[in-house]
Amino acid sequence: MKDPRYRKLAEVLINHSTRLQKGEHILIEAIDTPHQVVVELIKLVKEKEGIPFVTLKNSEVTRALVKTNNENGFRKWGELDTARMDEMQAYIGIRGGQNVMEMSDVPQGQMGLYKSHYLKPVHFDTRVKKTKWVVLRFPSYSFAQQAGMSTEAFEDFYFNVCTLDYGKMFERSQVLKAWMEKTDKVHITGKGTDLSFSIKGIPAIPCGGQFNIPDGECFTSPVRNSVNGVIHYNTPTIYEGTAFNDVRLEFKDGKVVGATADKTEKLNQILDTDEGARYVGEFAIAFNPYITHPMLDILFDEKIAGSFHFTPGQAYEDADNGNRSKVHWDMVMRQTPECDGGEIYFDEVLIRKDGLFIPEDLQPLNPANLID
Repeated sequence: MKDPRYRKLAEVLINHSTRLQKGEHILIEAIDTPHQVVVELIKLVKEKEGIPFVTLKNSEVTRALVKTNNENGFRKWGELDTARMDEMQAYIGIRGGQNVMEMSDVPQGQMGLYKSHYLKPVHFDTRVKKTKWVVLRFPSYSFAQQAGMSTEAFEDFYFNVCTLDYGKMFERSQVLKAWMEKTDKVHITGKGTDLSFSIKGIPAIPCGGQFNIPDGECFTSPVRNSVNGVIHYNTPTIYEGTAFNDVRLEFKDGKVVGATADKTEKLNQILDTDEGARYVGEFAIAFNPYITHPMLDILFDEKIAGSFHFTPGQAYEDADNGNRSKVHWDMVMRQTPECDGGEIYFDEVLIRKDGLFIPEDLQPLNPANLID
């Protein structure tokens, strides 16, 4: 039986996120996703008089390709899919799957070839720069288990968070953008955390469902050499199929000079990928009212209300501090009372305390004011 929520989700993705126009080509890439969702998207693309293209993928098949391909194979795979992506004006990527650790045993050398010859040309150089794109996860039994919820409860949560009024959220986030763009010094405190840096002169980008579903953040990046102090992240994080807890980073003049976690050796291997991996490429403040606890999925976890993320690695070009790296690792710190609270100051003005915005013009972004 068709779930009417699929249609509502399709409307968000086509009408709000990709803003599809008559005659535009759109690639729908569905990984381990029910075909009914793709069918609803195709129907809506037809109504908008767009032209749909579809790729159905399986994460186990992708793992086998990445694990066994040689460099020439990766190059050709990347060339073919880059040529197709270059013909698109819009892109929707729906990522399902039963195992978030699927790629955890792929050798680093193979992952490096995949990133360099496939992900970079197809997605970072072509899809991100040249299309109106949006990516999202899709609920599954394992995803519900990650969230610590029953399947039914998780599906209700998922469709609530993915179909909220992102237009209203985006409008209200413009005020936070203005605050960030007039700020020089940021000071963040919390349990095990005392961090200072500058964001002067770097654009702030509010996110309200245009690129990620779910959404709810405003991001910028720190001046590359300005970060000093220590941050002790209180949220589990996953990178290339490996989960980490208790990550603590110490900074001096922008660079991570100390890094520990429950997997300290592996953490430092990743931070040693290249020079830029030990510098920060993103600072973002999150405010999605429906996302209140972590579930080891970064598209959700980085939007947790009352959290921020501070990201070692590559900076985004639209909020660029010049840092370049193969790594972009969103690590999340929650500052709500149950996580021992915390404060964010902009030029010594208290902006958020214990997860709630303090200035009157920012209070519409607090959870109670964003839920209809």
